Amino acid sequence: MSGTARLIRQTLTIARRDFIATVMTPMFLLFLLAPLLFAGFGAMGSLGAMTVGQGTEGKEKIYAIVPPADAARLRAADALIRPAIARERGLPPLATVAPDADPAAQARALLSDPDIDVPSVLYGPLDRPQLMHANPLSTTARYLAALAEQAVRDQRAGLGAAPLSQPTFTRVERDSTSLGGKNAAGTFAVVSLFVVTLMLAGQAVGTMAEERSNKVIEVLAAAVPLESVFLGKLIGMFGVAILFLAFWVAVALNIGALLPPEFATALSGIAPAIGFPAFALLYILYFTLAYMLLGSVFLTVGAQATTPREIQMLSLPITIFQMAMFGFALAAIGRPGSWIATAAELFPFSSPFAMAGHAATSSDVWPHFAALAWQLLWVAITISVGARLFRRGVLQSAGPKWKWFKRG
Repeated sequence: MSGTARLIRQTLTIARRDFIATVMTPMFLLFLLAPLLFAGFGAMGSLGAMTVGQGTEGKEKIYAIVPPADAARLRAADALIRPAIARERGLPPLATVAPDADPAAQARALLSDPDIDVPSVLYGPLDRPQLMHANPLSTTARYLAALAEQAVRDQRAGLGAAPLSQPTFTRVERDSTSLGGKNAAGTFAVVSLFVVTLMLAGQAVGTMAEERSNKVIEVLAAAVPLESVFLGKLIGMFGVAILFLAFWVAVALNIGALLPPEFATALSGIAPAIGFPAFALLYILYFTLAYMLLGSVFLTVGAQATTPREIQMLSLPITIFQMAMFGFALAAIGRPGSWIATAAELFPFSSPFAMAGHAATSSDVWPHFAALAWQLLWVAITISVGARLFRRGVLQSAGPKWKWFKRG
């Protein structure tokens, strides 16, 4: 058997060993279901926010201190304008009260009411309304001014509260994905790729630290070339990553049948510009390259450290760096064609994430061939350098010696 064939066989043996040793454990089930824990924490946070929101529901109002005739005109204008903008702006309901001897003092008293939040109050004649508000950034005062304007226009035109038109709403399917849908697909691609890659690549560090502590790595180093150990571990953990990804893709595809029709309809507007089949293929390729880049870096770090504390200290800068790459790729989605997008797509460690987002927001195919070739080059460089550092780190039985000062 030739040396190359022997090296490949040893690499695959290490990969199979690490894959089985990782998957056939109870901890892998917990790791596989980790997204459910994240979703559970998110649901608990959302439930808490909803509870807080419901606790204040009905306790925020905008007031108009006007006579009954003007109150009726304001309510008619509010019924006309509110449906078009209230959902987007989150406007509180309108309440009207009759003025007393001092409407200005009455407005101040409403703004200071401890039992209800009143961001803005209108008083005075509608053609010269006085707006009193507590928050300069609130839009409620401008909304009250618009209601007064509409009420005065309706009064001068002699219009009543009855609508003058009867609109008919017809929903049609778009022939192409909307810009918002493409951006949503790009954001999902970048976020999911980053989270899955970072979570799975971190497993390589834990495995390496465990084998350093129980001396297994020394046995492997005596029996198999360290390059085979490095590549085998990288391929074995990549197999774990593929299993993890396949499991959750299958869950996502089958859970769609259980979603309410309204939710499914809303999700149907989120689609990649390049098309689902091509996007799925590119997503897998970019996931593979991102994992190989990040996994080789983390595996190299694991070989340089001898204790969990050292691993944490060395892994933290890499994680922060990856967070920066994540933000870089998200910025590229928001500004396609800009220098930020070009830089994110060219920089090796942000390129897989940025190009996955590019596949969602642009239908161009040729940039992906260039990007894949560029990223393959950097994967080869990273693995080559990582294997050398891995050898040096493993062969130092007491761990690397960091010499900050040399004595003469």
